[in-house]
Amino acid sequence: MTFSKLSSTLARVGTLSAAMLAPAIAFAQDATAAAEPVPNKGDTAFMFISTILVLFMLVPGLALFYGGLVRSKNMLSVLMQCTMIGAVVMLLWVLYGYSFAFGGGTSPYWGGTAKMFLAGVTTATTAATFSKGVVIPEFIFMLFQMTFAAITPALIIGAFAERIKFGAAVLFCALWATFVYFPIAHMVWDSNGFLFKMGALDFAGGTVVHINAGIAGIVGAILVGKRVGFGKDMMAPHSMTLTMVGASMLWVGWFGFNAGSNLEASGGAMLATVNTFIATAAAIISWSLVETFTRGKASMLGGASGMVAGLVAITPAAGIAGPMGAIVMGLIVSPLCYFFVSVVKNKFGYDDTADVFGVHCIGGIFGALATGVFASASLGGVGYAEGVTMSSQLTVQLTAVITTILWCGIGSAILYKVVDIIIGLRVAPEAEREGLDLASHGEAAYHNS
Repeated sequence: MTFSKLSSTLARVGTLSAAMLAPAIAFAQDATAAAEPVPNKGDTAFMFISTILVLFMLVPGLALFYGGLVRSKNMLSVLMQCTMIGAVVMLLWVLYGYSFAFGGGTSPYWGGTAKMFLAGVTTATTAATFSKGVVIPEFIFMLFQMTFAAITPALIIGAFAERIKFGAAVLFCALWATFVYFPIAHMVWDSNGFLFKMGALDFAGGTVVHINAGIAGIVGAILVGKRVGFGKDMMAPHSMTLTMVGASMLWVGWFGFNAGSNLEASGGAMLATVNTFIATAAAIISWSLVETFTRGKASMLGGASGMVAGLVAITPAAGIAGPMGAIVMGLIVSPLCYFFVSVVKNKFGYDDTADVFGVHCIGGIFGALATGVFASASLGGVGYAEGVTMSSQLTVQLTAVITTILWCGIGSAILYKVVDIIIGLRVAPEAEREGLDLASHGEAAYHNS
């Protein structure tokens, strides 16, 4: 066979083979195109670290922050309340909370029962992110949201620390998570939620976490009542050192809280990280300046309070506002919260031990509304959805704020009354004077040798 004939034969064979393989190649391409997206290992690792950071916010961060703010005789009671509340809510979350919030139900107010006891959640199931075709393992999404559910009720107990029964605090928070937190989380963050469908912007929990906890806190402070000796006895924080350590841990953990809410390791997560840095820095400076002008000195408590206020304010806007907007938010939130904890609180005389209402609720309300402003692309934000203007977005944000206040306020008041009927809310005056460390737990945080 000559070379030309061989070439001709091979060409015909190649053409025939290509024709025969074409359907198989096309089928393989179609199968590839139709294949389900697979989680990226980097995104999964990022979400795992973010989840652990949020846990770090609860214990030891929040526990030490609150522990330093109370008197030494109540230090362990606060640590134990934060720890136990977190543990109880974690179990409730995997039993039914995840389903109530993200169970796939079409109700605008709760997620249904389809995923109770984590039914259908396996190593193979995935959860969507904000990017088309990008998913993460459903287990890590469930765990990340679990840490939010665990820390939010723990925030509440700072409002009535030093006088509530240990069992009452735990029972209330379990009921509150069930009837207040889980539904609000569904309304705001689930695609079928009432406020989500309205277009409410809450990147990491301005409404779901901070307004929610702040309202429950002020309602509790009023219903539980003031501490024995409030306004007469010295009730200064027993350890500003521990409070500063706790606040610093909160700041570190908050990067998981905010950046992790992007659900993937992308530019959006880095925007949230930048904003979490600079809004907090601006708020610390702002609070210290206000204190300098009003009382002549900047306090460490003020620095820690400004730190938390800035973190609260930027939470709903972390991945939405631009960096300059974040700075403005940080500068404004501190004077606003300072006014509530130093003027409004004294004017009305309520006993909010750790200023949960003045910092978390007020900072959360400001942050939620400011998100509607600084989302604007003209102000450096990521921009509004098509057809949405600043005024219309602000209307939606206000609706989300009011809905959260009403749902939480009414629900919390009912639940406090229920707990009071079942086991009573408040310890006896003698136990309060002795201190809840000994009265409730039979041990002391400090021993003088």
